[in-house]
Amino acid sequence: MEKKKGNFFDKLPPSLIKKNNVTLIPEAAIGYLVGPTLALLANSILANYFNKYMTDVLKVNSWASAFFTWLPVISVIFVVIGNILVGRLMDNMKSKAGKARPLLLISLPISLIALLFLFVFPPYNANDTSWYTGMLVCIAIGYNLWFAFAYPMYYTPHAGLVNLSTRNSKDRSLLATASNATMLAAMGLSSMILPFFLPLLFVYDMSGKGTPFMNDAGVVQYYVDADGAVLYDVQASYDHWKVFVIALLVITVIGVLVEYFFTRERVTEETLSQGDQETKKALSFGQQAKICFKDKFWIIMMVFFFLYQFGGMIKNVSQNYFCTSMFADANGNYTIAYGGQLQGILAIIGAVPTAIGMVIALPLANKIGKGKAIMLGAALAVVGGVIGMIKPDNFVVVTISFVIKALGSTPAMYLSLALLADILDHQEALHGVRTDGFSMMIYGAIMAGMTGLTTGVLNAVLAATNYDVATLNTNTTIRAAMPWVFIGGETICYLVIGLTFVMMLVEKYGKLDHLAIVQDQKAAAEAEGRVFITAEEKIRLEEGEEAYEAELKKQAKAAEDAAKKLEKMTPEQRKAYDEKEKALLDEYNALRAANNRTPVEG
Repeated sequence: MEKKKGNFFDKLPPSLIKKNNVTLIPEAAIGYLVGPTLALLANSILANYFNKYMTDVLKVNSWASAFFTWLPVISVIFVVIGNILVGRLMDNMKSKAGKARPLLLISLPISLIALLFLFVFPPYNANDTSWYTGMLVCIAIGYNLWFAFAYPMYYTPHAGLVNLSTRNSKDRSLLATASNATMLAAMGLSSMILPFFLPLLFVYDMSGKGTPFMNDAGVVQYYVDADGAVLYDVQASYDHWKVFVIALLVITVIGVLVEYFFTRERVTEETLSQGDQETKKALSFGQQAKICFKDKFWIIMMVFFFLYQFGGMIKNVSQNYFCTSMFADANGNYTIAYGGQLQGILAIIGAVPTAIGMVIALPLANKIGKGKAIMLGAALAVVGGVIGMIKPDNFVVVTISFVIKALGSTPAMYLSLALLADILDHQEALHGVRTDGFSMMIYGAIMAGMTGLTTGVLNAVLAATNYDVATLNTNTTIRAAMPWVFIGGETICYLVIGLTFVMMLVEKYGKLDHLAIVQDQKAAAEAEGRVFITAEEKIRLEEGEEAYEAELKKQAKAAEDAAKKLEKMTPEQRKAYDEKEKALLDEYNALRAANNRTPVEG
């Protein structure tokens, strides 16, 4: 069969990352942190504020309550379809640019169209209600374009880059830490800084039509109607959001391009270098699913992603509503302005332990393993949640709870993608194939669809408790419900995560997995009459003799350290160690034999 000459995506410009080993600068810092933070900012702002824009300015929950409640829930169907599409595109994308990086570029025009439908195309007429239908149509199109196609087309390959970047477990942990920190950074920019500038996007109607609300200095802050609801200038809010969204689009383009140029898919390059592997058809989703659903580690990991994302998103989408409805200002009033200030303060304080966790998560994982670090962090998060539920209307107690939960969540936040990469390597070692496409499709569907699902849950709670900014002072039902949404939901999720991660033991097979993969690649090359190129020789070819010698010295140092560790053992300890290693090898080769794979020589 004649080898394909290439495709359109082969003509894309190459990565600016040339080193075969992962480096902190520029790859991790720029490609996995700065670029994605800018690219994810738009989605973070939509997740945090678009729902509030619909309730407090457009009041869609009043004149189209069914649409308001069901749109995010129904959109989950389209999110699944969109992620299936993205997963298959990743599986079948065999280009010099990689299998994930080209999809980042495809996401840009879809993002543009989606944001235009959400903020530029919707009609508005202050004199009548004829714009209602056009508004709902534009919102429905834009909402589904963004969450079902634009965001998955970016986020799924973005997350998949960690799996495809390198086979070095420690390097993957570094890249996963940087990659997952982007979610924190983007969410931080939208939840810590933007709340202080909300009056620029949620513009108060200062024409004097209602009753003025003044601060202690006698200055009018905003006006309220006869029911006590804040009056907004809808036209001005429309206009300001349009300008703001154009700026977001520019930031998104810059972020995606930076990520594209400063990332590299070494695992994809390795696969494409294996002769006719380049022309082989990707496994069907059915074949990949068969492998995945028989893998207990994969199942635990996907349950983790569902719970982690659900808990985090239900907290994020409800944070403003929680702060507004639980904490009264000096005059005893529950207001959007005061709640927004406390939300910003809470987010800023909560970001501190999360930032600290970014520093300690990696060394902790190197010490005890990624799975154990996540399990211990989940236990700490549960403790923090219990504290918050004791006195949810006390801002000091809630802040302490928020800080403890944030610190406990950091291992899950920063290490989960690296742990997923270990699982995919384990599957490759046992089955001889990778399931990146199917796995990232499920992962992407969870991450993208959870915004709609949690927003739907929140909207159902708001409807059940008769949420209205005009009646917050007397609505005790909302104050009874919001602690369970904002604090309780995430706490329960971390409790289940901690319990299930007792069984997450994939890391013990890591060294054997890598040995098996290299052994299989070497055997395949010999069978096809090709020269097998080792990782060290690849460094010599791509980076020269100096890098090659440095890699050999690095490996020699690791071998020397391992030998010294063994020398320090007593005869009894050494015997127990050898027996444990032999038992692990026998167990591993039994797993290989069950899948008709040759034994690995330990």
